[in-house]
Amino acid sequence: MERAKTVWVLFLFLFSSLAGCLSGELSESTISLVVDAETENGTLVESYAEGEKISTTNVFIDFDFSQTSAENTLITYGIDTNDGRAPVTINADSDSIIEVEFLHHGIYAVSAFAIDEDNLRRNMTILIQIDLKIEWVESGTHEPQTLTYDPIPVNGGPSPKYVEISSLVENPSLLEDLGSGGQSVQVTWNIVDGQNDVCQKKTAQINDGDSDNWYTIHFNTIQVHELTITYDEGQDNINIDQTISIIYDS
Repeated sequence: MERAKTVWVLFLFLFSSLAGCLSGELSESTISLVVDAETENGTLVESYAEGEKISTTNVFIDFDFSQTSAENTLITYGIDTNDGRAPVTINADSDSIIEVEFLHHGIYAVSAFAIDEDNLRRNMTILIQIDLKIEWVESGTHEPQTLTYDPIPVNGGPSPKYVEISSLVENPSLLEDLGSGGQSVQVTWNIVDGQNDVCQKKTAQINDGDSDNWYTIHFNTIQVHELTITYDEGQDNINIDQTISIIYDS
């Protein structure tokens, strides 16, 4: 009887110790990760004059971690754009906002993360859409230059939905104050793919002092293309003002 009592006491002791160990393993610290993106879309702008790039405006987005909380002390906040660049990190005890610069168009599956003092890490994914607008002007030209655009995202993400093109050609009247009209011009727009095939085209006769705008949408977004304007007839110089927008699904 005494022996059975001793065994029972040992069993209770072992069970209590084991239960304590299991309880400790299950009660790991937690992180409540809350990240507010300033915006989830933006547009890069590249500006060209006479065929030369004159400016680039990149997209900057702030990610706010201020509502993130944890049982243990938080050490690091970070943003990984998953495009080959190193993650951007800050000390969680001194700052809560990370500014990220986007240099290329694309859909980015951005990883936001927080790390505590026990090296516990929590992650969340935020989708960021970056479109591209190309602004192009030429003045007083008889030989328009080729505008090359690349819709392929360098981050390896999904392709854009379409390319929007608006191209204005003006035949300015330089002698209108003297009562003498100039000549009309004939131009042809072409969208040309990587195999040198013409995908879309338009031809227009533009009288002296008039202009014509070609607006079109192109859905081939898996190849580099060229937008060309050829001077078919006439002698007057022309002005060109065109915009190409590479657009992703909203």
